[in-house]
Amino acid sequence: MAVSLLVGTEKGLFAIDSDDRREGWRVRDPAHPGWQVYALFIDRRGASPVAFAGLSSRVYGAHLQRSEDCGRTWTAIDDSPRFPDGSPRELKQFWAVQAGPSPESLWAGVAHAALFRSDDGGQSWAMNEALESHPTRDRWQPGAGGLCLHTIVPDARDPDRLFVGISAVGIFRSDDGGRSWAVNEPERLYQQNHTGVYRTLDAGDSWERIEEGLPSGFGFPMVIHPRRPRTLFVVPQESDQVRMFPDGRAGVYRTDDGGDHWVRTHAGMEQPSYEGVLRNSMTADAEDQPGVYVGTTGGAVYATFDDGGWRPSATTRRRWRCRGPTSAQPWSTPWSGIRCCGRTCWTSAAWSGSTSTCS
Repeated sequence: MAVSLLVGTEKGLFAIDSDDRREGWRVRDPAHPGWQVYALFIDRRGASPVAFAGLSSRVYGAHLQRSEDCGRTWTAIDDSPRFPDGSPRELKQFWAVQAGPSPESLWAGVAHAALFRSDDGGQSWAMNEALESHPTRDRWQPGAGGLCLHTIVPDARDPDRLFVGISAVGIFRSDDGGRSWAVNEPERLYQQNHTGVYRTLDAGDSWERIEEGLPSGFGFPMVIHPRRPRTLFVVPQESDQVRMFPDGRAGVYRTDDGGDHWVRTHAGMEQPSYEGVLRNSMTADAEDQPGVYVGTTGGAVYATFDDGGWRPSATTRRRWRCRGPTSAQPWSTPWSGIRCCGRTCWTSAAWSGSTSTCS
């Protein structure tokens, strides 16, 4: 089946369409040129998938858009999440959009860090007051990308349970649909942050490091195999200060036992490579033989259909040249995250983005 990757970048949103064998790829013209696209979500709960994109601009601010035709046309959501009038905080970017507990509900995470909920399919939004008034809030400090709520993870078995990740604050959990934030029942989760790669077996009460076999504990995206829950993919970066492949050795690391052992997969990737892979720049599709996709800051998008043999998914290294009264150096568009729609994939990229699959 054909797959379409939606790629969000610092300069707009691109779509990359495959043939039925996922061997030939074609890049569409960009949507939303000039806008940062950090967040993408495909809502597959209705009769047909609906895509949501979080757009931001240093000049025009941030808002959400939706598409009902796999990214070919988009409509702005007039009543997008916003801070109340008079608030000293600025809604700078959308970092995450995710399904809520009911068919019409959605969550959105933003910077400066806040969580919003919609109960009408994204047409209107309200701030989550329980997280807003959390007793630790006055001690929250931003990471390098700002104070952002970048990850929202609903529990597929319990609609009232929700995890959120805030940089550089930590992980919060709600067991009552966001009315309060606490920890109780056990659960297996994984995270990679600025200090390492971790696993918890008790829903976050305690964490253990699972970095043995990795060249670095620092990195951003983490993807779980859609068929095998103990198989994970991570992309280590050299360090917080040097955000590129360690020693120029491009690779995605895979574990098949929940983090006890790791193996580097790199066949087909350009070597050496001094690019990086930033937040949420990796996803998996929902095919019978799943594909995993990763985008780099240099404009490459790689795909694997056998858990580690990588191939370029398109000629993604587009270069642009300004033409005018003075000459300018060409520049390339970096990707930062990936998502999939309808036997179709969607991705969001550049400084940051998000990942999902739509069927």
